[in-house]
Amino acid sequence: MTKKVAAVLADDFEDVEFTDPAKAYEEAGHKVIVIGKTKGAVINGKHGAKVTTDLTIDEAKPEDFDALLIAGGYSPDNLRDDDRFVAFTKAFMDADKGVFAICHGPQLLITAESIKDRNITGYKSIAVDLKNAGANYKDEEVVVCHNLVTSRTPDDIPAFNRESLNVLA
Repeated sequence: MTKKVAAVLADDFEDVEFTDPAKAYEEAGHKVIVIGKTKGAVINGKHGAKVTTDLTIDEAKPEDFDALLIAGGYSPDNLRDDDRFVAFTKAFMDADKGVFAICHGPQLLITAESIKDRNITGYKSIAVDLKNAGANYKDEEVVVCHNLVTSRTPDDIPAFNRESLNVLA
């Protein structure tokens, strides 16, 4: 069954942390919808990837999606100062829908105050932030906690994709 994955994205995302999972989800028959601050805007990755948004955050409704992808880089930090993206993210966590966050992606989960007592991983520089938010930080390539899938770096993408696809199955 085809699932719809919302991907929240802002400039300076870590290219492969969006492009590789999105490709894996689409190859498995799922649909990835890119959500940004402006519809039809071109969002620039840190290393040259360019992605066009499908919807604005004002048009996107969590109930229309099965899962959420949060790529790393500076994108999550750029998004978490916008209450609309924080509320959107929190809605997925509250509904226990699939949430796939890699590298700095969990920063958006920290701001959504939705990781207390959850097992999680992320980029080394945010480990203390994750612990301070009440999460159980694990330095592992992929951590699955219910429908939350997290990984640390681009090196972990194969495991991240595998476990994200398991949640989508």
